Amino acid sequence: MIFRAEVGRRPSFTFPAAFRAALRISRRDALRARGRSVLIVVMVGLPVLVITLALVLAETADVTPDEELTSRIGAADLWIRESGWTRPGRPPGDPAALLGPDARIIPFNTGGADLWGTGGYDRAAVRELDLRDPLTRGTYRLLRGRLPAGPGEIAVTPRVAEREAPPGTTPVVTRQRRPVRVVGVVEHPHRPDSREIVGLPGTLLPGGSGTGWLADTPKPVTMADVRRLREAGLTVHAPVIPEGSEDLDECCFVSGVHDPEEVAGVALIVVMGVLEVVLLAGPAFAVGAWRRRRELALVAAQGGSPGQVRMVLLADGAVLGGGAALLGLALGVGLGALSAALEAGRLIGRVGPLDIPWVPVLAVAALGAASGVAAAVLPAVRAARQDVAAVLAGRRGRARSRAGHPLPGLVLLLAGAAATVLAIRFRTTWVLVAAVPAQLGLIALAPSLVRGAAVAAKALPLPLRLAARDAARNRGRTAWAVAAVMTATTACTVAAVMTGSGFAARSAAYHAALPEGTTTIIGPSLDDTRWARAREVAGRGSPGTPPIEAVAPLNVRGAHVEIATRIPSGDAPYGRYYHGGLPVGDGRLLALVQGREDPVAAAAFAAGRAVVFDPDLVRDGRLRLRLTVRSSGGRPRGIPADPAVPAVVARAADSRYAVAVLPTSALSALGLKPAARVLYLDPADHRLGPAERTRLERELAATAGRAEVTVQGGLGRGVLPKLALLLAAAAVLALGGTLAATGLAAADLRPDLATMAAAGARPGTRRLVVAGQAGFITALGTLTGAPQGVAIGIAALWPVLAPGRTVSMPPHRGWLPPFPTEPPVVAVPWLFLAALVVGLPLLAALVAGAFTRTRVTLTRRVT
Repeated sequence: MIFRAEVGRRPSFTFPAAFRAALRISRRDALRARGRSVLIVVMVGLPVLVITLALVLAETADVTPDEELTSRIGAADLWIRESGWTRPGRPPGDPAALLGPDARIIPFNTGGADLWGTGGYDRAAVRELDLRDPLTRGTYRLLRGRLPAGPGEIAVTPRVAEREAPPGTTPVVTRQRRPVRVVGVVEHPHRPDSREIVGLPGTLLPGGSGTGWLADTPKPVTMADVRRLREAGLTVHAPVIPEGSEDLDECCFVSGVHDPEEVAGVALIVVMGVLEVVLLAGPAFAVGAWRRRRELALVAAQGGSPGQVRMVLLADGAVLGGGAALLGLALGVGLGALSAALEAGRLIGRVGPLDIPWVPVLAVAALGAASGVAAAVLPAVRAARQDVAAVLAGRRGRARSRAGHPLPGLVLLLAGAAATVLAIRFRTTWVLVAAVPAQLGLIALAPSLVRGAAVAAKALPLPLRLAARDAARNRGRTAWAVAAVMTATTACTVAAVMTGSGFAARSAAYHAALPEGTTTIIGPSLDDTRWARAREVAGRGSPGTPPIEAVAPLNVRGAHVEIATRIPSGDAPYGRYYHGGLPVGDGRLLALVQGREDPVAAAAFAAGRAVVFDPDLVRDGRLRLRLTVRSSGGRPRGIPADPAVPAVVARAADSRYAVAVLPTSALSALGLKPAARVLYLDPADHRLGPAERTRLERELAATAGRAEVTVQGGLGRGVLPKLALLLAAAAVLALGGTLAATGLAAADLRPDLATMAAAGARPGTRRLVVAGQAGFITALGTLTGAPQGVAIGIAALWPVLAPGRTVSMPPHRGWLPPFPTEPPVVAVPWLFLAALVVGLPLLAALVAGAFTRTRVTLTRRVT
């Protein structure tokens, strides 16, 4: 025992010895109550494991310049490239002359090349390098085959070998279609999914493009050498910063400064994560305190003070929380090391050496252990106030329940609301950070909310009234679970409001020029022969309906001009975004874009008028346009100062995917000429997937030349999948805290349930009392958290979705940016809220009622 009592003497007590004894008692109790211990370990250890694993994987996948340097320069001392910058009248310098006669230099050229292989056409990065030379050791590793040894041999990376050029084949490269033979497969040590071709110098990059060298110098490179090479028009990559240097070069890497907003976002995630863990694990510790109430009463009866009783339960938090944190730390680091050994970074395309960020990882473990101790605080305080005589006599020991004063909670709530309103002037992250005190205020008000809800429940049926009364009588247990449900509901509601409103804003502003799924093939630079081949290839890709041929506007120099709309001044909606240039063609194109038959619009189109599907774009019967040359982005010459064409307004089948269509005859008035170099594939006939689009691009490039293939995107699948995930997360978090508290309530209610059974109550009635407890806790938490989440979500939307508001605008009149004058676009997900506020309490009640034991053993009550 902790205490050694003798008659007439106070028990001896030393804090280290008492705490060691409390730890031994806690360890014994944890092994005895394995189910509850596993629950707490999972609640505390799982976040530690996930965050630790994420930190290790991110640090491992983040290949630093020092780690990547060997793959860039091999075993050489430096890599030199022609930068194209020299003093006027001076060609790039000769590295051999600049480094001295004792330096050994080999070519290392970089660039890109066209590749025609078994899978069609593609573009690949090119490295001209003799991989047999010792200076190249570490740049690539040979997987199979052998290294190139002659001018007509190449090695390829696995991605190229899988699609176009497996070993033994003879693809052709460059525009001259020079045949080469694939003799091996090599892999970049840090980029396993790269698409690269490696050959001997002078075989793949004509004209000396991307010229560079690897150099091995007899003496260490100094900063004077770096400056001399740079002045000669050469770019230098060296492994280290020369000692004593004052300047920075490409060889010198400086870490960036942390963004305060990112730090605040990370701190917000940590605080909310620890808070939710504490609130969820708290009921589980309360269950343990209830089961050990007689043991704790014996400690108090032997002379233990309330502080010593609290120490026993805080030791539970230290044992289970610390053990869970250490277990999560070990598993996270172990899984990260295993992932690095198995090169799991291949899934994201980056492979680096195992790198464990010990400071963040240990901080996460410490937070996990601290959250375990914090979760045991309130159950420890409540247990220290229990009636020792009643517990030892076998009666229900009632802790001296303190109602608490709502004033601190109200102060926190109002302070958080004021800070949130002030943070609207800044960014979304600061709004969410400012809302944390308001959430803490609601948590502090949870006991008062429980008491008020129990008073309002007097009109409910008897079983539900009994459940509400018991919840109010044991506010220390109920308020904890209500706070957990409230916090989870608030967080998920904030995310749901922001997700739904963001999608609504994008939907309102999004206007595409073509129907979703339409494939566009454009080749303004192709001649008639190559364009005929492109039409043939496109026709094979759309066998049901022939492609719709349209025109590409060209200026007097033959450059492609993109025609876009210009929003007229006036009452045009702010923030509307018109995606893509306007199509120009004939009646078939009009029917494709409009999506329905419209004889009136077709007649006006045939008469030379543009058909516009947004009435805000037309003023005085004319459509104003904006013309830009696609190759340079400038304004083409020889066009009117304010280009506009006659237009009529029509209705499209889907106004989000139709802006306007111009007839070919309208180009002459704009100083442009038509060129039949555009094809459209109707999505009603066939929609190209990503693989089909890639295959079409390769086939067009191989047979006709360069042609641009685009598929008109859309708004996606909407927000229902994301809202479903948020609802599932809220359900898991809410049910965890609710069912733990309901289990404790069912244990407390056993005498009452026995009395009800003795009075003739049916098992269903007793089951309904326990189900009412779960429903009461979840309903109060969701009803309180949902409005809080909606308010915070709307405030968080204001800095980014309010009209006329840009987050990068400079401060005005001091350090405060102006407050947005107009409200943002808000779309409250009512169905999500209904499922959260109504469906979640019903689900909790059903689960609790289904697993409640209705068989009660009648016992003689001790009086």
